[in-house]
Amino acid sequence: MKKNGYTLIEMLVVVGLTALVLAIITDSILTFYRANTNTLEQAVQVDEARRGVDRMVRDLREIAYADDGSYPIVEMSTTSITFYSDIDRDASAERVHYWLFGTVLRKGVTNATGTPPAYGSADEQVSIISEYIRNGAQNMPMFKYFNASSTEIAAGTATTSISYVQMNMIVNVDQYRLPGEFTLRSNAAFRNLKAN
Repeated sequence: MKKNGYTLIEMLVVVGLTALVLAIITDSILTFYRANTNTLEQAVQVDEARRGVDRMVRDLREIAYADDGSYPIVEMSTTSITFYSDIDRDASAERVHYWLFGTVLRKGVTNATGTPPAYGSADEQVSIISEYIRNGAQNMPMFKYFNASSTEIAAGTATTSISYVQMNMIVNVDQYRLPGEFTLRSNAAFRNLKAN
């Protein structure tokens, strides 16, 4: 008479080999993720920065006079810009402020309130657009300003002659590890504003 099935020793060998194969596969997957964590984080941050640049471009293209009649560009520097734009399409211009604070790009939005309309600085709603911005470490201006003939205008002067803004953003999660820095560049021409 022949017996069907495995002996105890055969079963232990199969279970042991299966556990060994699963341990090797698990270790390989964990090693891959440990080795590529920085690359994956960099990809996520570059995507967030790209979306942030797209938002800035969209907001800048719709630049407009403020509800209180103020000129569309309030302030401009190499690390920040403040302007008026109808970013939420409600027929009222918001004061929009983008600025680099260390390695974080922030956006502040202030709606006009009251009659006559006024923009109070205490009413600014701040959000983080992107992190790990390395413009300061690389001495690269985040914003550059140009007139209609594509001549660069020094930040802080002649806001009425600005025709478009160039944005440069260097993203790097860890400056001491690969992959290296990723630079995003874009331009935003003002649709609703004629430069002097």
